[in-house]
Amino acid sequence: MKVAYVVPRYGPHVIGGAEGGARMLAERLVSQLGWTAEVFTTCARDLLTWQDEDDPGESVDHGVVVHRYRSVAGRHPGFFSFSDRVLAAPRVASEADAEHWVDLQGPVCPELVDAVVASDADLVVFYPYLYYPTVRAIGLVSERAVLHPAAHDEPALLLPIFRSTFAAAAGFAYHTTSERHLVQHWFSVAERRQAIIGLGVDERPVACDTSADFDGVGDRPYLCCLGRVDDLKGSRLLVEFFAVYKQRRPGALALVMVGPIATRPPPHPDVFLIGPVDEATKWSILSQSTAVVSPSANESFSVVIMEAWCENRPVLVNAACPPTVEHCRASGGGLWFDGYASFEAAVDRLLADAALRRVLGEHGRHYVDAHYRWPKIIERYGRFLEAVAS
Repeated sequence: MKVAYVVPRYGPHVIGGAEGGARMLAERLVSQLGWTAEVFTTCARDLLTWQDEDDPGESVDHGVVVHRYRSVAGRHPGFFSFSDRVLAAPRVASEADAEHWVDLQGPVCPELVDAVVASDADLVVFYPYLYYPTVRAIGLVSERAVLHPAAHDEPALLLPIFRSTFAAAAGFAYHTTSERHLVQHWFSVAERRQAIIGLGVDERPVACDTSADFDGVGDRPYLCCLGRVDDLKGSRLLVEFFAVYKQRRPGALALVMVGPIATRPPPHPDVFLIGPVDEATKWSILSQSTAVVSPSANESFSVVIMEAWCENRPVLVNAACPPTVEHCRASGGGLWFDGYASFEAAVDRLLADAALRRVLGEHGRHYVDAHYRWPKIIERYGRFLEAVAS
């Protein structure tokens, strides 16, 4: 079986997100099932600009053949002002405005689209739904197209252009039941082949240095937030809630934020912006945290909370994010907040009750072991792809 993935950016430098999910799946189809996998992508790394950074051409990454193409346009400087206007009422936006929105968002890469059409892959997997490569190519290979929407409840999902994007897919692979319900609510796709696949996590690959001092945090207790520091990911919300919490509950508690900084939150003496770190440091920070917080309302899965549970850490998630709440309910491994009052109550409980932290962490670990280890994920993913191809 030969599977081609279509993503707007690709590689180990892309941390998390849909593109990270595509890379993990492609590599394991090769290593675990012995299939052939290739990727069609742009030369971009930064999703805010889509500027070409990598060299165009063909390379091999962990057994996956990667084809990179230069874009003719990245994200247009006028995109955000145009987007604000169009997304204020996406369901009544014109088809022309929706088309223009996709083009202004970027990355615009017609050469990539042509290459996808010419591919001899048995299946072409698009991941996620949102960008030019998927929108422009999926309808041209619809009989062999599988869509990983990576969708969450956002205004862009309701733009009229995406009706044809979803209609073109022969199969759908979802991260969670919540995502499946969201997609089926807005699009008539229930009769297509589909499966809830999710993503997997591995055991921590390196030993943790429990004596490490991360940017001066020392031996203070801390909440950990792992992932891109970005207003759109709830980072500012978390920092603002944490600042109020420290006013009301003075003490040693710190907040450690780990990951690329897209938008810098308001400064606070007890908030530590660590930036990107290597794998060993990431796992060390997770393992020593009091709890891991996922403040984003815009997640379709969240590998981060799975990694937290691998370390038996409890998690605290945003109640406005159905997939992460779904994980917490199904596992019994975390709490959620829907405003400052419930955030304060949850943090108070987690700080005061070591037994609760232990039980939540253990429940989360059992959930990961039962459902989200890579061998199980790839086994059911392979069966699903074979069913679509047949």
